[in-house]
Amino acid sequence: MLNNRVRNSRFKSLRDKLAPANWTPGTLIILLIPFALLISFIVVKGGIIGAAGILAVVVGLPIVYGIIAYPEFGITVLVVASFMLNYVSEFLPNGTPTGILLDAITYMLIFGFFLKKKFDNSWYYFKNPISYLVLAWLAYNFLEAINPVSPSILAWVYTVRTVGFIMLMYFIFLYQIQRIEFIKFLFKLWLGLCLLAAISGFQQENFGFLSFEKTWYYSDPARVKFWFINGHWRKTAIFADPVTFSYNMVVAVTMCICFVMLKISRWKKVLMMLLIPFYILAMLYSGTRGAYVLLPAALALLAILKFNKKIVTGVVAAGFLLLIVIFMPTSNPTIKRFQSAFNPSKDASFNVRAENQRRIKPYILSHPIGGGLGSVGVWGRRFAPNSFLANFPPDSGYVRVAVEMGYIGLILFCTLMFVILKTGINNYYLIQDPELKNYCLAMILVIFVYNVGNYPQQALVQYPSNILFYMASALLSITLRLDIDKRKELADTTAKSLKD
Repeated sequence: MLNNRVRNSRFKSLRDKLAPANWTPGTLIILLIPFALLISFIVVKGGIIGAAGILAVVVGLPIVYGIIAYPEFGITVLVVASFMLNYVSEFLPNGTPTGILLDAITYMLIFGFFLKKKFDNSWYYFKNPISYLVLAWLAYNFLEAINPVSPSILAWVYTVRTVGFIMLMYFIFLYQIQRIEFIKFLFKLWLGLCLLAAISGFQQENFGFLSFEKTWYYSDPARVKFWFINGHWRKTAIFADPVTFSYNMVVAVTMCICFVMLKISRWKKVLMMLLIPFYILAMLYSGTRGAYVLLPAALALLAILKFNKKIVTGVVAAGFLLLIVIFMPTSNPTIKRFQSAFNPSKDASFNVRAENQRRIKPYILSHPIGGGLGSVGVWGRRFAPNSFLANFPPDSGYVRVAVEMGYIGLILFCTLMFVILKTGINNYYLIQDPELKNYCLAMILVIFVYNVGNYPQQALVQYPSNILFYMASALLSITLRLDIDKRKELADTTAKSLKD
């Protein structure tokens, strides 16, 4: 026993000496010299690539560990990256595969999920109708890999990343978001990033493009063709296109309207009320007519779900103001474009889309599983440029599903959207906690906005909309789960107090 004590004492003494806190400056210098020489050698030999590699190791490894080990941190990184990555890519050379970063974050979150599930065998989180339909939709996406009429398997590989794999984030959000405090943080982050986008759009409209923005806008002839209309640029802010910009501004307005109804401090209510017109103004800068009808649609659903005199009066007043803007005479090109959204029969682009849909209808009816995932759009033109669908402009997200995945895929997709909204509405009426109830309502309206917007445009394929849509879908169930947990905790506390 005495020998053991002596050995333990010696071991403790050695451990204390090796502790970094007890190192002298001279010892630190001696230990760091080899690392300094190694870094210098890598930079000299590798140049900027070597320096970037070192930075990636020093900064990247802790971030990778944080994403895997701390899912709340990982979800935060994913949301921020999905908003900012396109804007950052404008600094980079054309063709830089920035999307790989978002793929990597997604895979790390999935890996962290399975690591955590190794010690947690409960699956009750996932037992809801949305989960079952998401799994069915994922399975159908993977079956499209063997679609016999698909022109290219590579088109499927590239498309399934943003259409299929991204849906796995629904399960990550559903399992890893477990605290109401984190939900509040995510909403603040969401609205803050939307505010950054609105400021960027305001800057582009009123002060002009920054030099790198101008370079990016003019670098692609397609952007000039479709975004430079009547001598005026449609603005994209920090996003990849005007549609994504405008839709996310509408989503931000919808969330602010819901959050104003919370029991929060007066200054927060005032801030929300000031943000609403600013987001609407930024939306107009995008020039996306499809977005202009989304807010009235969201307000109509709000009046139905939260039926009371105050809400209905507010919605009717907003509708009256909308009618004035629609029918008032003006020479302002932005307002005139807004007015044209409510008279689509006189809109040339709407008529062209209607003609495209009429033209493709026989193909959809004759191909029950479609022409293959990725057969239209960018990947179709890249991997099968001579195919029938390569140059077809789907425009609508629903039309794209019908063309690529057939009427069977369209029925499955519409069923998924219906089940998401139905589950959310049911949960809204089941939740008793006013705060969680309001959060659920906000997410129902967000999902409804994206669904309505998916008809005139492709609303669910671009970052960050695809990430935000599935996060909102998960929050429909998370809010109910937290409400049930809160009620159980209250019941247990009450029962314990009665026993005492």
